[in-house]
Amino acid sequence: MEDGRNSMAYTQESAEVLSLQALAWLVGQEDLLPAFLGSTGASESDLRDRAGDPAFLGGVLDFVMMDDAWVMAFCDHVAIPYERILEARQALPGGEQVNWT
Repeated sequence: MEDGRNSMAYTQESAEVLSLQALAWLVGQEDLLPAFLGSTGASESDLRDRAGDPAFLGGVLDFVMMDDAWVMAFCDHVAIPYERILEARQALPGGEQVNWT
């Protein structure tokens, strides 16, 4: 479903909003949340404490983008085109240096 935004239209603020949605989605995924915590070294209290940190939120999107199925599930959940997650990631700290190895 198209949300009316042009490609690459994310500001840091709108990217943070999408990242917070991704974080909330991750918290609701019982199978993915432990993997996220393990891969980032974050604790459950860090999720609350660091939710306002743009770099941490970029890490949330990096994690979701590790698997196409996760991207599709999250984007379907919030009814946005699949490419929006990458566009939002590019608006956050470190997003211009995405490493696709």
